[in-house]
Amino acid sequence: QVQLVESGGGLVQAGGSVRLSCAASGLPFSYYHMGWFRQAPGKEREFVCATKWSGGSTYYVDSVKGRFTVSRDNANNKVYLQMNIVKPEDTGVYYCAATRAQYELGSPRSYELWGQGIQVTVSS
Repeated sequence: QVQLVESGGGLVQAGGSVRLSCAASGLPFSYYHMGWFRQAPGKEREFVCATKWSGGSTYYVDSVKGRFTVSRDNANNKVYLQMNIVKPEDTGVYYCAATRAQYELGSPRSYELWGQGIQVTVSS
């Protein structure tokens, strides 16, 4: 069964840190580029960051640059999102996603597989 399962979310104070994990199973993980997206209530799902298959190339939305770091462990089929200096506007449901597309990694439409999402709430 192909699945992506996020973990590590919860409630965090503004200025604090939280680390999300996404465990992949049932797919050749190292062949996939991985992305993180988030969705706040009443808003569209937005791109947060992505890492290409090797982890050598990473991409971030401007609002998280310098605060968030995406990384992956291909040996253990996991991708991580380290969130530092979090802000209330980082609140939302965070999703990991997988794709073999080579372009438009910032678009949700490029992704084939999605996790169920995990809530991150940043209190002010």
